[in-house]
Amino acid sequence: MSENEKYRVLLYYQYVTIENPEEFASAHLAFCKELGLKGRILVANEGINGTVSGTWEQTEAYMNAMKNDPRFETMVFKIDEADKHAFKKMHVRPRSELVTLRLEDDINPHEVTGKYLSPKQFFEAMQAEDTVVLDARNDYEFDLGHFRGAIRPDIKTFRDLPDWVRENKEMLDGKKILTYCTGGIRCEKFSGWLLEEGFEDVSQLHGGIVTYGKDPEVQGELWDGQCYVFDERIAVPVNRKEHVIVGRDYFDGEPCERYVNCANPECNKQILCSEENEQKYMRSCTDECRVHPRNLYVKEHDLTEDEVQARIQRLERETVLN
Repeated sequence: MSENEKYRVLLYYQYVTIENPEEFASAHLAFCKELGLKGRILVANEGINGTVSGTWEQTEAYMNAMKNDPRFETMVFKIDEADKHAFKKMHVRPRSELVTLRLEDDINPHEVTGKYLSPKQFFEAMQAEDTVVLDARNDYEFDLGHFRGAIRPDIKTFRDLPDWVRENKEMLDGKKILTYCTGGIRCEKFSGWLLEEGFEDVSQLHGGIVTYGKDPEVQGELWDGQCYVFDERIAVPVNRKEHVIVGRDYFDGEPCERYVNCANPECNKQILCSEENEQKYMRSCTDECRVHPRNLYVKEHDLTEDEVQARIQRLERETVLN
């Protein structure tokens, strides 16, 4: 395979003023489609946040074009090799925020943010006394992989994190707080919010988990599991020294790193699930989801109502026997 036939995935963000996000998004979408990229880009008055995939030539052209724009000349691109596109389509959408915190008083990372730590500094800081490592991601991201000993916030969305911190303030008071996320963008605001809340010693992993896994010196050490990503890959490796599976199958608790969405589209819960259990439980997290009239698994396998009920009864018998 020649270099131009190889695919790459770019992950990037930049907090910088974009005067007309709607106009920028429309023009940027046309530009990305012209290049042949696929991905998901958010544009706001406060900047840009994106993940795109394409061939080596396409991604190189995109990075060069962005670097030639004075607004993005210092932007850092995190690059993953891939064997195909990581997205089905290309979307560029204007938003009010790049990451949804919905604070009464928004945080400007150019004015207040936690101390940046390189992967090596973060690795060393994790092992220091009076330090807590706080994951700034959602619970399903944590469950697939996380730093060893990190705190798991019980949240489904990023905007729930401030309330969770306030409710669990005692575990953070008086501690040196280290926070991290996938690529760094969430921590830019979250670490600043922590400082505004009165926490005095707050640091963040600069460049996020993705950068940590690529660092030649640290090589992802002290990370367990895989890193959840918001594209068709779902998971990417981080620790290049050892691989410890931390994910557990939703149904039987066995080690698992395979995510599926509940077949009930009105639920759509992400669950870790083996292929065997996907078939056994009809890719549905509850009996209610199994009998839901819009269940996608039932439609995909053309199951009759009697067949669905027979499967549910068999599961109930197995539960009683166990």
